[in-house]
Amino acid sequence: MSDTEKKITDTRGQYLQAVQGGRELNDASWTACRIVLTTQRLVLLADGKRQIPLESIDRIADRHDVNQESASVSDYVALHIGEDVVLVSAGEHAAFETDLYRAALNGQIILVQHPAVEGGVVQDSEWTKGRMKVTDEALRLALADGQAVEVERADIGDLVIEDKTVSGEERTVIEVEHTDDGISVETHLAGEEFHATVLQVMLEESAERNRADLDLSSTERRVIMALHSGVSPFDIPNFVGIEVEKAEEIFDRLIELDVISVVRERTEVQLTTKGRRTAGENISEQ
Repeated sequence: MSDTEKKITDTRGQYLQAVQGGRELNDASWTACRIVLTTQRLVLLADGKRQIPLESIDRIADRHDVNQESASVSDYVALHIGEDVVLVSAGEHAAFETDLYRAALNGQIILVQHPAVEGGVVQDSEWTKGRMKVTDEALRLALADGQAVEVERADIGDLVIEDKTVSGEERTVIEVEHTDDGISVETHLAGEEFHATVLQVMLEESAERNRADLDLSSTERRVIMALHSGVSPFDIPNFVGIEVEKAEEIFDRLIELDVISVVRERTEVQLTTKGRRTAGENISEQ
């Protein structure tokens, strides 16, 4: 190990060679191994030693089930390396995934547009360079213009992936919705293909955990949309056209469903991640 290479994690797990030379291995099976991750490579130690330089990984994905063996394991990462795909599953897999994201992204430079959207209004923010740092809780960005942006992984309400021209080049742009000082904002990220794919997997995983799957009435959805557009909770009855008692009942139900949270008084509320997600779904349906 060189002086600049640092060990990130050393744990137990298993790996499976799903694709070799472009051919899926339908008879592949899991091999128990020791997993060593550094800032430069992933090492899988079983009967032999397999080293995977991080710079050789083209893409990180969440699934690549080639047979029942691979499908039987609920948590693994799929590493696409040229014409090969290797599946890796660690004992404490969520912690290992975060360590892998840290190894791939920490200290790397990405293009950032923040805020691209604020309170539902498109902003005229310029693209600027940002240095990334991944923690258990957040993606932190130190921007060249002096801003410090934090995207909490538990606070991601929506995620859109698009191909756009950024700084004269066609790039994958990740549009992530979150909050900044209680206001719904979008931060747009664009970078090298590998960094973009790692960010996409990491943020999609977080967004999936936060997705709202709620059976709401049309009135409850109108209340959510009103709050999302900035209407005060105290003005909701008149704005939506319902009695105060009915608004209180709806607030109680939405608090119970973790769609809104109490800020100060009982009737002053704000949308949670699930609520913002639901509002986004309603907008897309209209």
